[in-house]
Amino acid sequence: MQKKIKGLFLLLFVTCSIASAQTLTSPNGQLNMNFSLSGDGSPTYSLTYKGKEVIKPSKLGLELMPEAVQRTFTFEEIPSENKDAKTNFYSGFKIAGTKTSTFDETWQPVWGETKDIRNHYNELAVTLNQPATDRQIIIRFRLFDEGLGFRYEFPIQGNKLTYFTIKEELTQFALTGDHVAIWLPGDYDTQEYDYTTSKLSEIRSLFDKAYTENSSQTPFSKTGVQTSLQMKTADGLYINIHEAALINYAAMHLNLDDKNFVFQSWLTPDGTGAKGYIETPSQSPWRTIIVSDDARDILASNITLNLNEPCKIADTSWIKPTKYIGVWWEMITGKSDWAYTNDFPVVQIGISDYSKAKPTGRHGATTAHVKEYIDFAALHGFDGVLVEGWNIGWEDWFGHQKEFVFDFITPYPDFNVAEVRDYAKSKGVKMIMHHETSSSVRNYEWWMDKAYQFMKDNGYDAVKSGYVGDMLPHGDHHYSQWQDNHYLHAIKKAADYKIMVNAHEAVRPTGICRTYPNLIGNESARGTEYQAFGGSKPNHVTVLPFTRLLGGPMDYTPGIFEMDIAKINPGNTSHVNATIANQLALYVTMYSPLQMAADLPENYNRFLDAFQFIKDVALDWDDSKYLEAEPGEYLTIARKAKGSDKWFVGNVAGENGFTSNISFDFLDPGKKYMATIYADAKDAHYKTNSQAYTIRTMEVTSKSKLKQVSAPGGGFAISILPK
Repeated sequence: MQKKIKGLFLLLFVTCSIASAQTLTSPNGQLNMNFSLSGDGSPTYSLTYKGKEVIKPSKLGLELMPEAVQRTFTFEEIPSENKDAKTNFYSGFKIAGTKTSTFDETWQPVWGETKDIRNHYNELAVTLNQPATDRQIIIRFRLFDEGLGFRYEFPIQGNKLTYFTIKEELTQFALTGDHVAIWLPGDYDTQEYDYTTSKLSEIRSLFDKAYTENSSQTPFSKTGVQTSLQMKTADGLYINIHEAALINYAAMHLNLDDKNFVFQSWLTPDGTGAKGYIETPSQSPWRTIIVSDDARDILASNITLNLNEPCKIADTSWIKPTKYIGVWWEMITGKSDWAYTNDFPVVQIGISDYSKAKPTGRHGATTAHVKEYIDFAALHGFDGVLVEGWNIGWEDWFGHQKEFVFDFITPYPDFNVAEVRDYAKSKGVKMIMHHETSSSVRNYEWWMDKAYQFMKDNGYDAVKSGYVGDMLPHGDHHYSQWQDNHYLHAIKKAADYKIMVNAHEAVRPTGICRTYPNLIGNESARGTEYQAFGGSKPNHVTVLPFTRLLGGPMDYTPGIFEMDIAKINPGNTSHVNATIANQLALYVTMYSPLQMAADLPENYNRFLDAFQFIKDVALDWDDSKYLEAEPGEYLTIARKAKGSDKWFVGNVAGENGFTSNISFDFLDPGKKYMATIYADAKDAHYKTNSQAYTIRTMEVTSKSKLKQVSAPGGGFAISILPK
């Protein structure tokens, strides 16, 4: 639901004439963006914050594929001496017009970190004409108090520009020095890396180390990184570069000139090497730069959401935040299997031959076992249960470039869909479907209507989809234009069936959840599963809120209580690099309306006093306060539950631990509250003593203060209830 407070459009904020540089100022006056054309007619922009240069003059534009332009132009339409200009969409421009405005509204998300979101910006739209080709492009800038968004727009212009193919987008981000960056290596197919922290000048030397075994083997450059990119300058400015509203376009990476510290956009290609196929009218995603001298402002920014269109789903009453458990972690750790049998020759013959296959006895998704999870969910008040490995095909699903793997409707012989459905309904628990596509996207689209209808027929209102493996069609990538369009198609199709989507391995979110809030979560980053694949850095969860979560919520699957994976599966020697208190805090610091208690029920039964926080913590919020923050080191967040006086606080710390000093001044004055504090024990440590925690209670008011130590890889969680 949205409530528009006001929208004023005024011809303001441009300080100079149409033929000279244009200056745009943020509503609070702290940010200034300058636009101009260089001597060769190249569009450039720059950005300052409180008088400090953030982005030096940086070029804008695109290079087009020559063969695509030949489909649009005839040589008679372009003077012979300018035929080379047909691929040039980055210089030779003249300013044809400018338009400025201001906009101010407050809207309400279907779910979110706050009940109300203010969307307040000043805008400059510059129309550029390229005399050599008589083509036009509009560059639209929106300047918010916390940063800048800009995009390219391609208006209808007859046969001068109708269809074209992008060879490369040439957007630059010229930085002012050798900043410290927290980065992921450039990859067209995965974001599932640990972050590396280094100076920009060190990226090249560290690239190979960061580019680990989970890479897709498609690095575009040894100085290439992914967005969202978080940086910090020597004089204390926090800068984040990302994109918003990634629709009908390829995902943007950043390639660094590490001599001059200039990033340039680098779009994900398709299997032919093309970066995008455009038909006018159209536009690029927004390129975003968030900047502040306070790291908490990065966390609080709503630029990414605000640059997306309002909700397009008329009735959103069926979209509900969900807390769930699932038959998942036992497969991830290797305790049980997705597959029903190892008889590959038998099951390859056809579906009917499963009756001839010998079960392994390790299949996790059996009717009886799933009922145990349903019982646990019902006992502890969880909304849903996810089941993976319920459907046929897992014996031979990965790495073979098979177009048809799963049909998404046929269960294994030991999983009775109707029986599970009726049992869950009797217990008041909703089932969550799992669709692993094995990256055979066309096959998934063939089955999608049948699969979604099958879900509705059996009471499933949410789906976790997966895209593991090399993309089909052959040679394409997870973040190309075609694949990005598929992810959106799946979300829109799911909305037709009133189904919520949690997409794993999909393109990183860019705020589209505002427009389609049935996109209730994504993975699209290195999640908890990697703690069972050798572990993740203890600072990983102190980075994700500054990077991945700027685009939308993550299904991080927190809540692991048994850190020694060998105690679950003796053949797996991985260690979860976190404390129990850290895992509790993630339900507050890693915002998502979809939260899993990911560990095995038997492990929660060992620590029921700590498990209470997972049961109590809210999923949807009226307000959020960002109390302490430093990317890669620590963050502390307080959130007020939707429609309630309950507050929850979470703190996570990295390798060095952290001592919090927080005030409870976010509480209502004059009221008394009871706080339950789940904290690391004095000798806790993510590696050597990860299950050591304390629980204590104390009365607090808005005048109370707390000093609390978080262990290395640790944290604390607080539930605050009115007395």
